[in-house]
Amino acid sequence: MPPAAAQRDFYEVLGVRRDANADELKAAYRRLALAYHPDKNPNDKHAEDLFKQVSVAYAVLSDPEKRERYDRFGSAGTGDPFPGGFPFQSVQDLFGGIWGEIFGPGRRKRAANGRDLRYTLELSFEEAAFGCEKSISFQTREPCTTCEGTGARGAARGMRPCQSCGGRGEIRVQQGFFTIGKNCTACGGHGQLVADPCPDCQGQGAVPRPREFTVKIPSGAVDGGVKMVRGQGEPGRHGSPPGDLHVILRVRPHPLFERKGDDIVCEVPLAFPQAALGAQIEVPTLDGRVKMKVPPGTQSGRVFRLRGKGIPRGGGPARGDQHVRVVIETPTQLTPRQRELLEAFARECGQDATPRSKSFFEKVKELLGD
Repeated sequence: MPPAAAQRDFYEVLGVRRDANADELKAAYRRLALAYHPDKNPNDKHAEDLFKQVSVAYAVLSDPEKRERYDRFGSAGTGDPFPGGFPFQSVQDLFGGIWGEIFGPGRRKRAANGRDLRYTLELSFEEAAFGCEKSISFQTREPCTTCEGTGARGAARGMRPCQSCGGRGEIRVQQGFFTIGKNCTACGGHGQLVADPCPDCQGQGAVPRPREFTVKIPSGAVDGGVKMVRGQGEPGRHGSPPGDLHVILRVRPHPLFERKGDDIVCEVPLAFPQAALGAQIEVPTLDGRVKMKVPPGTQSGRVFRLRGKGIPRGGGPARGDQHVRVVIETPTQLTPRQRELLEAFARECGQDATPRSKSFFEKVKELLGD
């Protein structure tokens, strides 16, 4: 055991109280072993040392007799839990029971699944909001029917054991004081190679074919979201499961609406007389036009809420809201009569015609005087 581990308290190493029970010790070890495991930290000497420290600490504290001696005499009372050095040829040998619980029974590598595929699907604003079904087509590979996906002429008769791994599908590599199993790169973890290639797929086990099917897009889909279709990727070699299809969603911008979560925002122009006198105007929504009342004296930039006119939430009946921001427009081309009326209106009102201007000029007088 490294000197650093010998100097640290075993309870401190595992991060538990001194009265921790067996379940608490096991949970602490599980968490730390997963964090420092060499498979997750390749070529990291510090992680290796930490992994060994937590293993040694658990070896002592999980044994009632060793723990009792450790509590009374410290590490001197237990001796080296692994005399002669760390004895395990592989991590699978370490504390079989808990190791099996943490990493699963048996760690033999298996042949990799088929390759995942990506497809970019463009949606309109409304299609993303309410959901839809879209037919997509693309070129992919399908299992070869001649060799049943093995890639060998005559199926199993055209296969031979991989010489690199001896047919095990796994090779052992030394990493620090561990021997770790990894997928054989020569056979992809299958343990066999094609000796007599299939003439139709040239030993690939798959042939190119066009594919077309319908994808169901749920309501409330967002730009950049991913719809995963399991099992629609490329087929795996030698009968391994196929990969998945990842449909990347791209939502086209809308000329009127902007999405904010489950709500949408829309700007509506308002003429000055409508804002001053009040009016009932038509507002566009995802469901069509609706009438909205604008009270007298409405200021530019005011936001009105139309409840339940936004994006459906979670595919259910509930929906977000639509926020309507009114923008008061100033006329740019006046007739002589219009100008005459506006000048008369300005003389009648003076500079205190609106609440905001009145408040503004009162603050000016307060700060600067008359």
